[in-house]
Amino acid sequence: MLMTAMEFAQFPILSAILFSTLVALLVILFIPHDRPKLVKQVSLGFAALGLALSLYLYLTFDPQKGGLQFVERVLWVKSLGIYYFLAADGMNVPMILLTAVVLFTGVLTMWELDKRVKEYFALTYLLVAGVYGVFMSMDLFFIFVWYDVSLFPMYPLIAIWGSTRKEYGAMKLTLYLLAGSALILPGILYLWAVAGGTTFDLFELQRLGFDVQVQRIAFVMLYLGFGILAGVWPFHTWSPVGHVAAPTAVSMIHAGVLMKLGAYGILRVGMTLCPEGLVYWADLMALLATIGIVYGAFVGLAQTDLKYVIGYSSVSHMGIVGLGLATMTVDGINGAVFQMFSHGIMTALFFSAVGYIYDKTHTKMIPELGGLSKTMPKASAFFIVAAFCGIGVPCMSSFWAELLVFISAVKTYPVRGILAVSGLVVSALFMLRVVQKTFYGDKNPKWEHIPDVPLFLASPRIILVGILIFYGLFPRLILDVIQSAVVPFVNSL
Repeated sequence: MLMTAMEFAQFPILSAILFSTLVALLVILFIPHDRPKLVKQVSLGFAALGLALSLYLYLTFDPQKGGLQFVERVLWVKSLGIYYFLAADGMNVPMILLTAVVLFTGVLTMWELDKRVKEYFALTYLLVAGVYGVFMSMDLFFIFVWYDVSLFPMYPLIAIWGSTRKEYGAMKLTLYLLAGSALILPGILYLWAVAGGTTFDLFELQRLGFDVQVQRIAFVMLYLGFGILAGVWPFHTWSPVGHVAAPTAVSMIHAGVLMKLGAYGILRVGMTLCPEGLVYWADLMALLATIGIVYGAFVGLAQTDLKYVIGYSSVSHMGIVGLGLATMTVDGINGAVFQMFSHGIMTALFFSAVGYIYDKTHTKMIPELGGLSKTMPKASAFFIVAAFCGIGVPCMSSFWAELLVFISAVKTYPVRGILAVSGLVVSALFMLRVVQKTFYGDKNPKWEHIPDVPLFLASPRIILVGILIFYGLFPRLILDVIQSAVVPFVNSL
């Protein structure tokens, strides 16, 4: 894939998706503070618009053509070689759709928010603008700018609207992610300078190529920088703390989308520009990913807080993504990207379900719950479906993603692949334990009169469940899209 075919957009759909979030932000800022319902309605309207445009992008993307489609490329700063360069391919189309789904369901999930509603949704749209920007951009300068835009709103979103040591969680998350950013920027500038300081265009830099030693140095900087956000062990400790402290929809975006930015950055920037660096560091990537899978599963087994359980489950599942990337095979990378999408939907469902339970019981502690399926059957069912997806039950989307990764891992790294599969067994054990203790067993009389989730608030959870089952039954509908980019990518390594 030294030079990727480009199909320029007749209608700038990527810009429309990206700037819809910024327009939403501006509109929200002009709404008076005493109109919280209008803020929510505007937020939902723009989220629905972004979802509709993202669905159109997904449905009209042509996997048979492959390459870059819907391209928008305009010179921004000539002296530095910076381009406003947006494009869609098989790697980012699923991520754009994921972001739109999580934003839409997140707005619905927070419909009962009554604290500083205007500021909350304004910051959420700023965060999501950064996420869209990273996924769409094919210019390293803009990738870095949008990456930082996506990080900064997390601090106030957690510190103001969070719970459970929220200031500590917000500060730890911010410091870790800024540390990652401090590795990414030198890595990008190093490659730009070595290439002559004339372009930040990702594919132009790929065409120019770099010496092996340059690739080895740059790749490890980019891998560690983006890997911190992806929850790579041992730089994962910010993630469970951030999950626990964040409000419900922020946890959905944090685990469902933000962690995917890290893995996507490794794939899009590190692996694309430094293939020889990837080959050199792949063994280390596989080792850290395997440790993350097993470590996350065993630590999750010991947790008594529902959000910590999901947090460590995310560390384990993102390890599967890392392991798939490290295989450098078509099936492995297909599975990794599919896992990014599936895990994003699954964790959004997890946190959405836990959020409703916490709002009604004011506790996330497993020993204080119990028998919830008798009093809140619908809310319980949403968590249980997410748990089944998490343990890789057939007919769930994660089953196919994990299957592809583990088959490739066992072929490429037999010992590590087998250890990773054993980690999945432990993960299944702790998920089933949580389901049994929280939703079955003896009913806590304190929760007998708690209402189950009404239809309107159930709607975002129903959407997420439907997506998990739909792609579990029809995995080719997303795998064909992913493979259109992965096959030429692997052939170029």
